[in-house]
Amino acid sequence: MFGYEYDFGHSWEHDIVFEGIVTGVDVADAVCLEGERSCLPEDVGGPSGYIDYLETLRDPSHPDHREMVEWRGSSFNPERFDPARINRRLHQLSWSRRRR
Repeated sequence: MFGYEYDFGHSWEHDIVFEGIVTGVDVADAVCLEGERSCLPEDVGGPSGYIDYLETLRDPSHPDHREMVEWRGSSFNPERFDPARINRRLHQLSWSRRRR
């Protein structure tokens, strides 16, 4: 396992589990096997901003609730993780690298 920090200004820290090396396989064949939770909205303001964002979404009487729903959409589910979506994106990235 190793750590990855995304957006140094907001200190999003991720733990990544490395399963192993397979020889004779292109890096473009990498796949995501599993994960937890949905991708966070960009510019939500770091971990504390994300907590505020989730509290605002959960409380329809919050003054900023409507704005936050419009910003991210009403279908946002912070607990949802879709490895198929991640793998489609990895595939797209690998094809864009191959065309260079």
